[in-house]
Amino acid sequence: MSKLAAARIYETLSGIPVEAAYTDHPHPAGAPGQFPYTRGIHETMYRGRLWTMRQFSGFATPEETNARYRYLLSQGQTGLSVAFDLPTLMGLDSDHPNSLGEVGKCGVAVSSLEDMETLFAGIPLAEVSVSMTINSPAPVIWAMYAVAAERQGADVAALSGTLQNDILKEYIAQKEYIYPPAPSLRLAVDVIEYTARHAPRYNPVSISGYHIREAGSNAVQELAFTLRDGIEYVDQLLKRGVPVDSFAPRLSFFWNAHNDFFEEIAKFRAARRMWAHIMRDRFGARDERSWKLRCHAQTAGCTLTWQQPENNLVRTAVQAMAAVIGGTQSLHTNSLDEAYALPSEQAATLALRTQQVIAHESGITEYPDPFGGSHFVEQLTDEIERRAQAYIAKIDELGGMLPAIELGYPQAEIAQASYDYQRLIESKRLLIAGVNAFTVENEHPPELLQISGEATERQCTKLASLRQRRDSAAVERTLEQLREACRGTENTMPHILAAVRAYATTGEICAAIGDVFGSWTETSVL
Repeated sequence: MSKLAAARIYETLSGIPVEAAYTDHPHPAGAPGQFPYTRGIHETMYRGRLWTMRQFSGFATPEETNARYRYLLSQGQTGLSVAFDLPTLMGLDSDHPNSLGEVGKCGVAVSSLEDMETLFAGIPLAEVSVSMTINSPAPVIWAMYAVAAERQGADVAALSGTLQNDILKEYIAQKEYIYPPAPSLRLAVDVIEYTARHAPRYNPVSISGYHIREAGSNAVQELAFTLRDGIEYVDQLLKRGVPVDSFAPRLSFFWNAHNDFFEEIAKFRAARRMWAHIMRDRFGARDERSWKLRCHAQTAGCTLTWQQPENNLVRTAVQAMAAVIGGTQSLHTNSLDEAYALPSEQAATLALRTQQVIAHESGITEYPDPFGGSHFVEQLTDEIERRAQAYIAKIDELGGMLPAIELGYPQAEIAQASYDYQRLIESKRLLIAGVNAFTVENEHPPELLQISGEATERQCTKLASLRQRRDSAAVERTLEQLREACRGTENTMPHILAAVRAYATTGEICAAIGDVFGSWTETSVL
């Protein structure tokens, strides 16, 4: 083994030095289910209830995605997670000129309430927990989901599931924003406030470190920037006079499960401990449910390779085990073909089977936090927390996450971490099987799942028909009322719901909001 390879063993992906051995750790982590929940938010964890197996899926039209959902549920999936296409994520209808070539390619196209009703046709929303990964148009998509549930006869107050609705991380990492940061933050908080009053079982935000990590951050940055985003949302709600314990129990988080097995476990543990103290000590929450960090996890898409794609099954299994040992409440496992295509039915099934094997055959679900008390894991948990706290303190000094984003601080930190990671790969200090080591000559990628242009044609035809059949005057009236609400300070959700019920489209509603809020272009800081 080379000296470089030997040195790499003693450092995590976040650059935390690792000693050759750990023999003492002075701070016991306590028991599972007890504050500050380092060892888990439930005393029995998976002995009492397994995590929700929530596979992310969506492609082409609502009809085709509905068929995939029915298939996954028949194979033992226990929750749904909706992937939307790029036009929908950007608040555009399928027939918008900028949507050309993107309809249905990276998720399902949803341009209207009719599309949402089709997406969940035959799937009882009163009984199935649904997660929706969307941010800038999140208020519109949630309104469509709520109305579709109502039309199935469901009580919106009883709906369960999660809306991502984490607009801050869009500016930090994923860049799928429409409006400037401040009004976008207002819209996200409108959803949280509205659901706290009208859909108290629904999680109105999934504060996401996943995309921060996918953009190139290390584990410490993922943890720090995500928790600081959470602090920002809580601050905004408290400024509105919303009592902290009325909404905090429904805040949820979304973590990336990356390759460094022990670092990822320690990250989950540190996250729970930090959030418990933030909510109790910083914000004065008194409800124990407000202290408990509940999370979803997804294996790391950025680690998947098109070279030797079967290797991705192994990567995903290792990452999923880290998330489970770390104590996640729900999990998505990536498919082996996601580095070059939408998942095939076979690949999606194998990804689900990975979770089922871990759950029922590995034995790791039998004891909460099985590495709790390990000198190494406890020390690593402490060090990750220490470094994350330093980032949070820096953002506090800058005046909060909005000023930090406008200054480009988290973006620059992530860019540097991404560069450092790539240098590890290119120098072969970090070996990636099939990429910079153990390669195969003349390798050819497998066949792709293709999305034809017919999806665009079908969506455009349906939109044209909808616009002919609906009450155009009612649409314009509700859109103008929404514009007026945006000009003021009232919660926009009742007006968005009214527009949805009138069959205003995703693009029309987002455009009406944009008429007031305008758009935003990030200034490069590099």
